[in-house]
Amino acid sequence: MALGCHLRIAANRARFSLPELKLGIIPGYGGTQRLMRVVGQGRALEMMLTGESISAGDALSTGLVNRVVEAADLMAEAEKLAGQIARLAPLAIRTCLQAVIGGRELNLEAGLALERELFSSLFETEDVREGTSAFLEKRAAKFKGR
Repeated sequence: MALGCHLRIAANRARFSLPELKLGIIPGYGGTQRLMRVVGQGRALEMMLTGESISAGDALSTGLVNRVVEAADLMAEAEKLAGQIARLAPLAIRTCLQAVIGGRELNLEAGLALERELFSSLFETEDVREGTSAFLEKRAAKFKGR
């Protein structure tokens, strides 16, 4: 389930594994593809082929999770991160995700072309005008997603 998320925060005692080979099957629902893209082929294969779990600290060092916090602080940290993101321009957030996810499978030249197209499309939005005005006026922006 964690592999379906853009960002992941783990409790310090969390463990992560893909143990399906121990059952005679392979990870499904994108497990073989998503894990490889997040942690690299070698680490993904080691996790899958051994079925062993890794600690939250190892998950952090391999890029499987973005942050590790005490279990008691997990929800507060997730809400804090969500709040940071929610204060930004929704169209820019969506467009950034499109650029990263869409460009992931492209060569650099095609990825840069995608980025240029998406970047320039934002200049037609009210959010860009609001963000620029807010910056110049030294105030918090009030984005509307338009």
